[in-house]
Amino acid sequence: MRKPKLNRTVLVMSLGCFVMAIFYFQNNLKAAPVSKRSSGQKSRRSPLQTLYDGDQVESALQAAHQGRRELMEEACRSYTRKRRVLIPEDLKHIIVDDQHGLLYCYVPKVACTNWKRVLMVLTGAAGPHSNPLAIPANEAHVPGNLRALSEYSTSQINQRLRSYLKFVFVREPFERLVSAYRNKFTRSYNTAFHKRYGTKIVRRHRTNPQPEALERGNDVSFEEFVYYLVDPATQREEPFNEHWERVHSLCHPCLIHYDVVGKYETLEQDSRYVLQLAGVDGQVAFPASSKSTRTTGDMAAQFFSNISSFYQKKLYNLYRMDFLLFNYSTPDYLKFR
Repeated sequence: MRKPKLNRTVLVMSLGCFVMAIFYFQNNLKAAPVSKRSSGQKSRRSPLQTLYDGDQVESALQAAHQGRRELMEEACRSYTRKRRVLIPEDLKHIIVDDQHGLLYCYVPKVACTNWKRVLMVLTGAAGPHSNPLAIPANEAHVPGNLRALSEYSTSQINQRLRSYLKFVFVREPFERLVSAYRNKFTRSYNTAFHKRYGTKIVRRHRTNPQPEALERGNDVSFEEFVYYLVDPATQREEPFNEHWERVHSLCHPCLIHYDVVGKYETLEQDSRYVLQLAGVDGQVAFPASSKSTRTTGDMAAQFFSNISSFYQKKLYNLYRMDFLLFNYSTPDYLKFR
């Protein structure tokens, strides 16, 4: 009597796998420009058309970005053995601008606050503000101000992945990591991070911790932070926080074909390029960086000087795919070179 029920179960599971497989292969196709995106915008070229037609953008800049795409694709082919399907959880970091046909995967500590501000202006979420810097930083991160791709139906997701310009901004992995540590563990106002992560790090990775440190978690050293990251128990318990999660785990560049890979090191130029492709460079400008306290390579070298070669190697292996995918060299200051 159970046989028909079993057959139905197998059939449903097979159909589900088939749909997921379609979703996967659609995401891996190189985006093809389309002429229609939404009503009222039929005559205007999409950012994707502008990118691949290539007659409105400086050729040298276009060639540089094509080189980044090709290198990333080659790294995916060389170092990714196991392919899998995308799930909604993978798309939570991708912000959608339906009005201009843009998909932006935000990476914390890579100018994501300013990019969210820009997208709030473009989507109308900024209200009366036309200057991105007029939007308070905390408001840029309020859930609901901008829509994530994971909020759409499967068919809507596939349509946007095929026809929208997909871009991401990346940064030298260890500079980004040191920047995250400095911001989240050395600033007195980040008490939520101290309580959530600092107390756990002190408890696990400090010998004979003081009661105050166990309670407040506000004096985590960079060395202890590294121990926490490379400890296998850390990721068994829960995923990394987005501020130190690897870019390839946040944005899945081997599953999603990104059209533009911007870099923090050329932030202003690459941001202007994206806005130019979207046809809004005359409408909004990406905020110029004025921070004198930004984390540099020399600063990262100072933080790593107290880390043993053993733990440097373990940490590098953890972030190795980000180095390979985005063409960052192994830092000279690492002792295991």
